[in-house]
Amino acid sequence: MDADVIVIGAGPTGLLLAGDLAAQGVRVTVVEKRPATVSNLTRAFAVHARTLEVLDARGLADDLLTTGQVVPRVRLFGRIDVDLSRLPTRFPFVLITPQYEVERLLRRRAEGAVTFRFDTRVTAIRQDASTVTVDVEGADGPETLRSAWLVGADGVHSTVRPAVSIPFPGRTVIRAMVLADVRLTTTPTDPLTVAGRSGALGFLAPFGHGWYRFIGWAGERTLDDPVTLDEARAIARFTLGDDYGMHDARFLTRFAADERQAPTYRAGRVLLAGDAAHVHSPAGGLGMNTGLQDAANLGWKLAAVVRGADAALLDTYQAERHPVGRQVLRASGTVLRLAVGRGPLAAAGRRLLPWLLAHVRPVARKAALTVSAIGVAYPSPRGAHPLVGRRAADLPLRPGPGGATLAQALRPGRFVVVQAAGPDASFAPVPGEVDVAERVVVRRADGGSDALLVRPDGYVAGAYRTAGAPGSPATTPATSPATSPRRATL
Repeated sequence: MDADVIVIGAGPTGLLLAGDLAAQGVRVTVVEKRPATVSNLTRAFAVHARTLEVLDARGLADDLLTTGQVVPRVRLFGRIDVDLSRLPTRFPFVLITPQYEVERLLRRRAEGAVTFRFDTRVTAIRQDASTVTVDVEGADGPETLRSAWLVGADGVHSTVRPAVSIPFPGRTVIRAMVLADVRLTTTPTDPLTVAGRSGALGFLAPFGHGWYRFIGWAGERTLDDPVTLDEARAIARFTLGDDYGMHDARFLTRFAADERQAPTYRAGRVLLAGDAAHVHSPAGGLGMNTGLQDAANLGWKLAAVVRGADAALLDTYQAERHPVGRQVLRASGTVLRLAVGRGPLAAAGRRLLPWLLAHVRPVARKAALTVSAIGVAYPSPRGAHPLVGRRAADLPLRPGPGGATLAQALRPGRFVVVQAAGPDASFAPVPGEVDVAERVVVRRADGGSDALLVRPDGYVAGAYRTAGAPGSPATTPATSPATSPRRATL
C-alpha cells in the first residue's frame, strides 16, 4: 500500500481531513490537480462559529482571527438580520476572511506529516474488498497508487464521485451568475454586503490585499456570455445601491448556482466530503463550513477504522452528515428564493421573515444557531441523556495537563472524559474507541454535575449525572445511525 488513505483534493475539506488522519498516525497521500503554489483567488469568505470551534480544537482559530474581520450581525438582502452575538460559544460572530487563509493554515498543519502530490490528476479508480487503486498522471507521467481507503474531497466537479457511480441529483437554481474580483474606490460600510431587489442579487465581500469579490445576478444569461466590468457595476448599483467605484478587475466570469446532493456519501472503500457530496447556492456562506465539519466528523472515524475499529463506524458518517447537508441545501435555497423570487409568496416571505427575526426571539435564536451550525446535533439512542449527540460546549477546565478549555483538551484527537464533582466518571467503550486507555481525562471548572464522554469532533458520546446529583441515572449511550439530526436548544 502506498498509503492507508488517499485524499483527492487539497481544498479546505481535504486538508483538514488529511491533517486529522495524519495526527492519528494514519499514512495519508493527498492528490491535487492544482500546482503547489497557494492561490490568492478564493471561493468562500465566511467562517462561522462552529467552524471556528473546529479549528480551535486544532490550535488554528486564533491565527485565523488575525486574518479577517469579526462580524457579530449578518444583514442579508437588506432585510434579514441575523444576530450572532448571543451564541453560546467563544466565537459569537462570523469571521470574514478569504478561503485561501483557511487553506494556508490547514496546509501548514499537514505539511511534514502528509504526502502531497500536486499537479496530479486522477484518471481512474478501482476497488475490491481490501484495496482502492487509483491511476494518476502527473509531471512524471502515469502512475498507480494503492490505499485501503479513499476520500473524494475534489469539489462539485468531482472526478471521484462518477468514478464510483454515485449520482449527484439536483438542479441549477441560477444559470449564470456574474463573478468579479475588483478593487474599490469607496469602502463599503458593512464588510459583508448582500442585497436582493426585484429578482436581482448582489454580494460584495473583501478578501485581503485590497481586493473584493462581487457576485451578482440580474436576469438569465448563459455561461458563454462574456462578462464586462460595466455589467458588474450595473448589477451592483441596482442591488446594492452603489458600485463603490469598482475598477481594475483581475477576474471576470460566470458560474452556475446549483443545488445538488449525493444520495450516499460512501461506495465501498470510497467516501465523499464537502462539495463533492453536496453543493448549494452561495447564500449564507455555508459551503466551506459544511465541508470542514464533514471532515471533522469523518476524520476520527476513518482513523479509528484504520487502527482496527469496525468499519460499520463509517455508516454513522452518512447517518449524521447527510441530513445536515440536506438542511443546508434547504436553508440556503430558502434565503436565495426569498431574495430573488418575483411571486406573491416570495414577496410575503420578504416581509414576514424580517419581522419574525426582529420580534420573535425563538425564531431569531434558531436562525443564529442554524447559520452558525452551533445548533446542529446528531441522532441519539432512545432514552439517552439529553446531551448525547449534541455539541459539547467549550467548558473551562481545572488546571491540569488537558489544558484550560475543552477545545484544548480535544487537540490530541482522542475521546475526552470530562469529570464532574464526585467520584471518577466511568464510561463503557463506545464505537470508535480503539483503546479506552487513550482517553484524555479532565475536570470541569464550571460547577456542572454532568460527566461527559466527548468524541474527538466535539460531540457528546455519553453523559450522566455524578453520584448524589439530582437528575437522570447514569447512562453510556453512543452515536447510532438515524435519518435526521436533532436541533440543540442550548
